[in-house]
Amino acid sequence: MARAKLPRSPSEGKAGPGGAPAGASAPEEPHGLSPLLPTRGGGSVGSDVGQRLHVEDFSLDSSLSQVQVEFYVNENTFKERLKLFFIKNQRSSLRIRLFNFSLKLLTCLLYIVRVLLDDPALGIGCWGCPKQNYTFNESSSEINWAPILWVERKTALWAIQVIVAIISFLETMLLIYLSYKGNIWEQIFRVAFILEMINTLPFIITIFWPPLRNLFIPVFLNCWLAKHALENMINDFHRAILRTQSAMFNQVLILFCTLLCLVFTGTCGIQHLERAGDNLSLLTSFYFCIVTFSTVGYGDVTPKIWPSQLLVVIMICVALVVLPLQFEELVYLWMERQKSGGNYSRHRAQTEKHVILCVSSLKIDLLMDFLNEFYAHPRLQDYYVVILCPTEMDIQVRRVLQIPLWSQRVIYLQGSALKDQDLMRAKMDNGEACFILSSRNEVDRTAADHQTILRAWAVKDFAPNCPLYVQILKPENKFHVKFAEHVVCEEECKYAMLALSCICPATPTLITLLVHTSRGQEGQDSPEQWQRMYGRCSGNEVYHIRMGDSKFFREYEGKSFTYAAFHAHKKYGVCLIGLKREENKSILLNPGPRHILAASDTCFYINITKEENSAFIFKQEEKQKKKGSAGQGLYEGSSRLPVHSIIASMGTVAMDLQNTECRPTQSGGGSGGSKLALPTENGSGSRRPSIAPVLEVADSSTLLPCDLLSDQSEDEMTPSDEEGLSVAEYVKGYPPNSPYIGSSPTLCHLLPVRAPFCCLRLDKGCKHNSYEDAKAYGFKNKLIIVSAETAGNGLYNFIVPLRAYYRPRRELNPIVLLLDNKPDHHFLEAICCFPMVYYMEGSVDNLDSLLQCGIIYADNLVVVDKESTMSAEEDYMADAKTIVSVQTMFRLFPSLSITTELTHPSNMRFMQFRAKDSYSLALSRLEKRERENGSNLAFMFRLPFAAGRVFSISMLDTLLYQSFVKDYMIPITRLLLGLDTTPGSGYLCAMKVTEDDLWIRTYGRLFQKLCSSSAEIPIGIYRTECHVFSSEPHNLRAQSQVSVSMGDREDAREAKGPWGSRAGPGSGGGAHGRHAVGGDSAEPPLLRRKSLPWARRLSRKGAGHTGKAAAEWIRQQRLSRYQRSERQELSELVKNRMKHLGLPTTGYEDVANLTASDVMNRVNLGYLQDEMNDHQNTLSYVLINPPPDTRLEPNDIVYLIRSDPLAHVASSSQSRKSSCGNKLASCSPETRDETQF
Repeated sequence: MARAKLPRSPSEGKAGPGGAPAGASAPEEPHGLSPLLPTRGGGSVGSDVGQRLHVEDFSLDSSLSQVQVEFYVNENTFKERLKLFFIKNQRSSLRIRLFNFSLKLLTCLLYIVRVLLDDPALGIGCWGCPKQNYTFNESSSEINWAPILWVERKTALWAIQVIVAIISFLETMLLIYLSYKGNIWEQIFRVAFILEMINTLPFIITIFWPPLRNLFIPVFLNCWLAKHALENMINDFHRAILRTQSAMFNQVLILFCTLLCLVFTGTCGIQHLERAGDNLSLLTSFYFCIVTFSTVGYGDVTPKIWPSQLLVVIMICVALVVLPLQFEELVYLWMERQKSGGNYSRHRAQTEKHVILCVSSLKIDLLMDFLNEFYAHPRLQDYYVVILCPTEMDIQVRRVLQIPLWSQRVIYLQGSALKDQDLMRAKMDNGEACFILSSRNEVDRTAADHQTILRAWAVKDFAPNCPLYVQILKPENKFHVKFAEHVVCEEECKYAMLALSCICPATPTLITLLVHTSRGQEGQDSPEQWQRMYGRCSGNEVYHIRMGDSKFFREYEGKSFTYAAFHAHKKYGVCLIGLKREENKSILLNPGPRHILAASDTCFYINITKEENSAFIFKQEEKQKKKGSAGQGLYEGSSRLPVHSIIASMGTVAMDLQNTECRPTQSGGGSGGSKLALPTENGSGSRRPSIAPVLEVADSSTLLPCDLLSDQSEDEMTPSDEEGLSVAEYVKGYPPNSPYIGSSPTLCHLLPVRAPFCCLRLDKGCKHNSYEDAKAYGFKNKLIIVSAETAGNGLYNFIVPLRAYYRPRRELNPIVLLLDNKPDHHFLEAICCFPMVYYMEGSVDNLDSLLQCGIIYADNLVVVDKESTMSAEEDYMADAKTIVSVQTMFRLFPSLSITTELTHPSNMRFMQFRAKDSYSLALSRLEKRERENGSNLAFMFRLPFAAGRVFSISMLDTLLYQSFVKDYMIPITRLLLGLDTTPGSGYLCAMKVTEDDLWIRTYGRLFQKLCSSSAEIPIGIYRTECHVFSSEPHNLRAQSQVSVSMGDREDAREAKGPWGSRAGPGSGGGAHGRHAVGGDSAEPPLLRRKSLPWARRLSRKGAGHTGKAAAEWIRQQRLSRYQRSERQELSELVKNRMKHLGLPTTGYEDVANLTASDVMNRVNLGYLQDEMNDHQNTLSYVLINPPPDTRLEPNDIVYLIRSDPLAHVASSSQSRKSSCGNKLASCSPETRDETQF
């Protein structure tokens, strides 16, 4: 291909540096080389030529690089510059329109002046012509047009009007020129242009034709041009502001201007036309127009000639057409503004405080939970709540926000958090906090989290100084919002809470009561004693105060934490649960007796209200000191303040529901090794046993060697011969694989070698073992089954609390995951290191799946809410399938403890539903009454919730809301649930009060006993009582509450065991079936046999009043027999299915054959429905920080915060045990100083 020759530079015509003639031709360039590159030639000539070409080419490159290019040259023309000044530029265009608007108003004002100065009676005619007088004759039908065509215009007034008309004409023609786009007729036939020509051209003509200077010109029509100029001016003003209230303001302004122009046009037109009639004044014409347009029509002023009458008709028609259109547009914009919510005032944002709630969809339950919890704090009463939601407000939310209580404090804005305009409307940069909540009812919860993450990023980008409170559903998405001040992961909290409920009953209820704000006034008007006490204790919350400023704890400076906790509870009734050092940001729960309090410490305590709102009334304190001894009467007559707040603060993960004694239990000694054991020196005689005092400074010799980290002799030295895998083969360590980023490492029991994935399948054998059902494994402890739809990463938090290091190895329960879908490889990799964790595919509503996973060998079944059913077409129907399936399992397996998660808390009333249960109906009425009284916990008296058998994650939304006032609530809750592990912080556990422990008598004495013996802090009681729920008359129903306390039953004088059974000398009391201490306890009678004397006693007491009670009781007995036959039928169904599946039926026990001890074990956990008698049942409830004088009852379960054993492990290698390899150090009795782990 031929190359184009480059033009020669002027230097090429001159001699080169070597003297070569100008005409000499340069050597030919090598083929294929660019002329812009130097050539490689041989010899001096070639090099010289190459150098010359290089210089020439460089100069050519320089000339090309210096070319200047101008952009937007089309805007430099004269027309474009004028267009930029008059139209495009916002500021200059606004000034031009403001000037034009002023001119139009001036012309209208000049017209009014002309009317006031003109009098037709003085003569009518053209300029310079002789004047003629005119008098109106009503009898004549002819109209004299001279008064209408000619007016009297002063010369000065004419000159001003001509000047204004010339300016307006020139401006109009210039704008027509600038707006011309090829069609001149489109510009000419515009109404504004026609009006301009009518009001300006006649004045210009009068300059050249003087007789026309008195010609009438309808200058008052300029009011419409002024209206048009005002609209354009407002549009220029709001051109860059896309706000709904701008459109609203524009429309209101247009409507007002339209009305004003109609009235002004009618007034001036009628006044001028009536110059040929009655010659009305301007004021009279205005009066007539107002009366006419308002449809009043007095009739005292009427037009006399037909032109004015025609004008009135035209004006009315125009008003009937124009005004409705304007009103329609105004109403439409008003409705749109109501939907979008308008703006939050900038002035209000700068003078008042507000928080923003960002949600993807707003439901009435979520709104009321937020408002009730947020405004429950007195210092938040003056805050505004701005709701930013992309969806339209539904009817229920709109109705609630119209209530005066909320309408003055809650502002709803429809908009997106991803738009800066909407964030500006909500004044996000001035907000005190922003709450971003996820939509948990979405089918795709991961997509819901992604939306939450984007909202959090958008808010942080727009307002970096606004604190963020974020709710995340999936734990794997939590690290995306770790920059937020407070984050709550729903699945983390949910699974950890459900896991703890298997080993510590009613954990969901305990946490829910603590994170709800309550004054403890619920149920105080109820005739039921348990409802009054339960409602009162539910008012407890967690508060904080600096120790040096506290009246509660100031006197205990320099004392041990345990000493301060006990004496503060004894003196004030408050429960000290933890503290935070000034130099350390970590919160420590029950740091133990070796921790000495300092004045700079921040104390966290449970009480009904915070110390600042408490009054101190000392009752006979000195008399108590004189009369009582150190171990007697410590709590009798002492004053106590109630308790108020949330206990969301307990340490690491596990809760020991079994025996909490630290020393190995003797097989035949009952509870002789327990920390609650009866002192031997005071074990006989009538004198009440004394309790050792709590020391001011810890003495290690007085503490039990709570050696949770040491080798368990009963586990390792004498393993059962029947166990396939010795518990000694377990090791303690941190799980090697975490399923998601951000999980807190927890020391757990682990397998020495990871289990193959095939061995994790419960219902299928593999090459390593041939077991195909739970019976073949030969588990010594009962199973824990959790039913879930998928094996999400949150399920990992269900396993960790049940395998925590402080759980005794002999008490580890096998865990079976019943999954609808097969787990992925990533999840199996995370759980294969834990002992006795299995999975199988199946559904909770399939009886075959339940039997295959070993439900007849299980004590606990946890039913997790399925993501696919969380959204339903009809509200509150998302739980329908779960409720019916759980109800079926209650019928088929009445001895099974079932904890159910529901989407909607209001559906808990359908759990354990019985249609003719009068007691449930009474509780329903109580719930409605509490809701009417404004309670935030109206559902708390429902029996399934009080017993901890039902749970909804929406109950924990208040945890995020409370963090705005109490920033320590989320860390305390995570410590309580074991989601975080802080060195030196204690953990939540539980112990059971047996019959042999009743010598302690009261909760206050138990507090002292635990503090002095094992440095444990009790925080509440889980109590189970037996009630007779009957539909008998009120006088009998008043006696229906039967306590388990033996001393209160007249037929229990001889029997001191639980449920009236005779306890032998070595009886283990009411110990758990699977956690029994041992002993030769006599077999108590059946529960149904014991219920008959109660029924006879009640019937004898009521027989004197009416005979209907006896007849009703007989009917109930017949119904009981009918129900027994129904249970037998269900039992046969289960056994037949087991035979069909090839499963052994020996493990399945009909409820009719349950022994009383088995029944009592179920009652201890509060989940047994006494199906033998629908009117006799057990109820369970949680008492948070009860009064010190509260009587202990058999089978009470006490919640404890136990100090962390790792905080006091000796650093010396001699304190380590070497009986088995790779073990952690134990507690040394001689070690008093706190050592770091």
